[in-house]
Amino acid sequence: MKYVLLICDDETVSPSNEELAADPVHQAWLADLDRRGGRLVGARLRPVVDATTVRVRDGETLVSDGPFAETKDFVGGFVIVECADLDEAIEIASGHPYARWGGVEIRPVWE
Repeated sequence: MKYVLLICDDETVSPSNEELAADPVHQAWLADLDRRGGRLVGARLRPVVDATTVRVRDGETLVSDGPFAETKDFVGGFVIVECADLDEAIEIASGHPYARWGGVEIRPVWE
């Protein structure tokens, strides 16, 4: 079964790409995921300051800067994994370093 892990973070404490690359906890999580053979794709997203939200209301396209929701937490990245079941997805998500200060939302892929 495929799951999307939405990596939620607080932008004020988000580490840089260089810090992530040097973080042994993050590297161990990636190594475990690769060992499982379940990582299909993943990417880190740019900060919310670079986001654009598009809505269509009554036939009019409305474009605004930033995310739709006003919140401290934001989706900072995603990983698509293939797992045996939700229990394995929870195990993988709980090992992600951001689960310690942010959160990891697990969403099954509709296939």
